[in-house]
This record gives sequence, structure tokens and C-alpha cells, in this order.
Amino acid sequence: MSSARVLVVDDEADIRALIQEILSEEGYGVTVAANADEARSARSDDNFDLILLDIWMPDTDGITLLREWSDQGDLKCPVVIMSGHGTVDTAVEATRLGAHDFVEKPLSLAKLLRTVEGALDTAGKQATAARGTLPPLLAPVGRSALMQALRDKVKQYARHDAAVLISGEPGTGRSAFARYLHALSGRADGPLIDITAASLTDDNVEDSLLGSEQDGEVQMGAFEKASQGTLLIDELTDLSAAAQRILFSVLEDGSFMRKGGSSPVRLDARVVATLRADYEDMLRSGELRRDLIANLGVLTLRVPPLREYSEDVPELLNYYVDKLVDSEGLGFRRFSVAAQNRLRNYPWPDNVRELKNLVRRLLMSESDGDISLAEVEAEISAAALDDEPLVKQDLLALPLREAREQFERAYLQQQLVLCDGKVGQLAKRVGMERTHLYRKLRSLGVDFKSVGADD
Repeated sequence: MSSARVLVVDDEADIRALIQEILSEEGYGVTVAANADEARSARSDDNFDLILLDIWMPDTDGITLLREWSDQGDLKCPVVIMSGHGTVDTAVEATRLGAHDFVEKPLSLAKLLRTVEGALDTAGKQATAARGTLPPLLAPVGRSALMQALRDKVKQYARHDAAVLISGEPGTGRSAFARYLHALSGRADGPLIDITAASLTDDNVEDSLLGSEQDGEVQMGAFEKASQGTLLIDELTDLSAAAQRILFSVLEDGSFMRKGGSSPVRLDARVVATLRADYEDMLRSGELRRDLIANLGVLTLRVPPLREYSEDVPELLNYYVDKLVDSEGLGFRRFSVAAQNRLRNYPWPDNVRELKNLVRRLLMSESDGDISLAEVEAEISAAALDDEPLVKQDLLALPLREAREQFERAYLQQQLVLCDGKVGQLAKRVGMERTHLYRKLRSLGVDFKSVGADD
């Protein structure tokens, strides 16, 4: 049994009651507060050994309240943050302000008790514990098996120091996973230097990456700035030939020479690079160096498109509503169940980035109440592109006949490519009589003659 005093701050009465009941049964003295004002009053009346603090509250959010206590210099006990969502900004801010740990909602009672016990046991070591518990707050959103497996792989990679290649479609959050990797790694206390590959031109690449040295004055480049930390190169496929050559040389040698310098500088930065999912086309064309990819791809991570884990869409919608309301001061609205279901079946051609922008546009509207299915339909129909691959097309927005034709056209075009344009082989492959297949191709406007010679 414990005699420790715990303050629970949460605007949801059911959660307050549940935590109070569980902790009281374990012997803790529990005081509850429904909002920031009640929490301030409770702290003025009593000394607590631990505070459980919800992030999202209607009057004053948990981070603001934590900052207030931290600025006053009277935060003498560990604080455990409670929320259904974690963000990089929240993690950094909460940790800086002294947050000890983080528990996700819906609450796992076993995890809650372990966290409470751990926080109380290490109350005198909050600074050390804060860094160790930073990753849960940084973890990318999503409870699907796919996202859980991806987070597990990042945690595994974080234990090593090798270069990492992160591939995926634009908008999937590749850079966010790179930052998550850095935060979990042994280099988390070091700098994270982010360079956009397209910004490296033939004129500035040496100064930007290697730095320069003249008359004893040193200008550090990205490799040196990232010393004891991580260098993130965004969109590797945009690197010029000169930049690729320099990057390969540094990775191969493990050192570099500043421009105008006379002695080598040891590379002491982990290099992480992001690139498009179709980068192999650039390897075949020679636009991207194979030896560079081999050096960077010691560890590889594929960030999937959103359509592959669509069950996480409702959670992502709620997450970005809360984030944008908090960070941009937009009006609060929730998505109706019908709107959420529709978006679960939307292909998201621009992935998570598109979802975030959709939420922002809808919150910026003058409408009140829940976001309706009609509002969602209007937004996604305005953004529809006819030249997207079939997997990215929103077939649910089309009448049945048009959707069927779209599918048949894309299906037969791809099958025809696999058959090298030979309609006879295509007929066997798709199980259609050849004469009927010719009529079908003509009716769909598929130009089979341009693909290859018939057999």
C-alpha cells in the first residue's frame, strides 16, 4: 500500500472517477480536478507526490498548465501526461517543462499503475527519466497492426548507428519517422540537421555539406553541424550528380575535407535519407547512383501510403482536428460518423499530408456542428484528378457504370503491358474470348496497337 498523494486533472468525469477508484484501491490518496482552475486550487491547498494531467481540456490545455507551473518554479513532483495523441511539438515542450512520462487513452489500467509506480520511484531523477520517456510522445499516430510494426522496426533501428534509407510516396510522413528515429536513438541529445536535397546545387554543395576553411576561420557544413547527432537528407532523388558524388565519398571514407582545408574531419553523424517509392526507376536510368544507395541502405524503412492502413483514418482525423485547433486557433468541429466512414474508403493520393490539409480547410469554413458527409464529398470531389493510377482514384465518387469502366480500362491497360501488347496472350491471361476482348478494348479506348505487336 502507498500513502502517496496523486492529483488527477481531466475534464472527462468517467475517466476521473475510474482513475480515482483504481488508485484509491491501491492505497494512494487521490484528489481530482475537472479543469485548470480546480487543479490550481488543489495544488494551493495540498502538496502532491504525482500529477496525472490530461492534454486536451476545454479551458486551459495541459501543456499550458504545465508551462505555468514550470515558469513559477514550484513544480516539485513528477507529471505524467495523459492523451490519445502524441506530437513532436508536444513531446519536446512537455519534456522541457518537466513531464516524466506519457500514457495513452483509452487507458490501460495495468500500464497506468506501472507508470504511477515508476514515476514515484524515480521522482528524484525526473531529468533523466524525461529523456527516456520522450519517444511515446513522438510516436507517429496509428493503432493499426501496420503502424505498430513500423514503430517497432524504428525502435529496433534506433539501437544501431548505421545509415537508414526511408522510402515512400510523397506525403506519407517519411521525415516524421526520421525524427522519431533520431529521438529514440543514442544520439537524441545531439543535433538533428535537416537538408532538402533540391537546395544543394553544384555551386553550393561543397560549402553546404563539407563546410569551408580560410585563414584559420572555419565555416561548418552540414556533416560537421550534425556531429554527435543525425543528418537528415530529404528527398534523395533530387540530389545533383555532384552532391551524390560528395555524399558517397564521405560515407565510403568516413571522413571529409572542408573546402580549403588541409586535414580530414571524421564523420560523426548518423545519415538518414528519404526518397520516393519509385526510386528504382532512377537507378535503372542512371540518375541515382547504386553505390550511394548501397551505402545509405544498410537499414531500410518503407513508410506505407495511407490507403494501406485506412483503419487509422478516424484517429488521424481526430488527431489533426485537435492539433490544428490548438496550434492555429481554428474552430473546433468533429467529423460525423458518415464522414469518417467515407474517408476511410477514400484512396488519399497525397497521403497524410492531404488528410491534414483537408481537415484544415474544413475547420476554416464558417459552418457549425459536426462535419457532414456532404461537406467531405464537396472537398474530395474538388481535389479529384483523372490521371491518377487506379489505386489512387476515388471510384466511390463515380456512378457504377463509370467506376466499372475506369477499373476495366486500368486493369486491361496494365495487363496488356505485362503481355507486351499481345492481345492473344491477354485473352488467355484475363480469361476472355479474343473477339470479345477486341471489342472491349475499343469500347474502352485502350490503344493496344501502341503497346506492342500482336501475336
